[in-house]
Amino acid sequence: MRLRQIALVAKDLEPIAKTLHDVFGVNIAYRDPGVGVFGLVNAVMPVGGEFLEVVQPVTADASAGRYLKRRGGDAGYMLIFQAPNALAHRARLADKGIRLIAKHETPQYTFTHFHPGDFDGVLTSIDTEGDGSSWLEPLGKWPPAGKDWKEHLSSPDTRGIVGATVQARDPQAAALSWAELLQAKREGTVLHFDGSTVKFIAPIDEDGTGIVGIDIAVKDASAVLARAKDLGLPLRGKTVLISGTAFTPIDS
Repeated sequence: MRLRQIALVAKDLEPIAKTLHDVFGVNIAYRDPGVGVFGLVNAVMPVGGEFLEVVQPVTADASAGRYLKRRGGDAGYMLIFQAPNALAHRARLADKGIRLIAKHETPQYTFTHFHPGDFDGVLTSIDTEGDGSSWLEPLGKWPPAGKDWKEHLSSPDTRGIVGATVQARDPQAAALSWAELLQAKREGTVLHFDGSTVKFIAPIDEDGTGIVGIDIAVKDASAVLARAKDLGLPLRGKTVLISGTAFTPIDS
């Protein structure tokens, strides 16, 4: 299983997308009209062969709007995993009582969104592209990014998403639960996927749930942090805060 896309939620996506471009050299490849059914507009940006998405609620009943309020502002929102057989994972998790809140299946693309209440406050999806055979291709097809996303690749100095950090009231219990649900190898509170990790930490804010960090593989982490500093962005050690989320550039 591969961590293919991470979504952020923002009151206004445009300045967040511009900041991500200015710091990491990522470009908007696609704005998906299909997210309108969830009361959203979005922007999807390639990060190497993975993707960052920024969503903005535009209707009063959008669940993302309630999430913004709960988290107290812009925040990490969703983890999307790519696997060879999303339907098998859907059936397996449904048998465990995990709630399904949205699903889609065509020969081109299949996904299941699972209730965040069953994933420690994180909206989580397991997706398959096509017949599932291409899931480990570094620049494999990815329908949520549109057909032409390779025309909008990130700077070659930005190489991919290699990790996410999730806060949980009981990080050990969360790691144990996710390891079972996602069939992932676990070391303490760190889960290992193909090419990336998901780490669980104790709460850092009042809400105590949700994605709070993203690790990005880059050619030169010090250059990334220097750009962030020049832009006046909040820095915490070797991380930069964007959309309420701590981005850590990692030399690769």
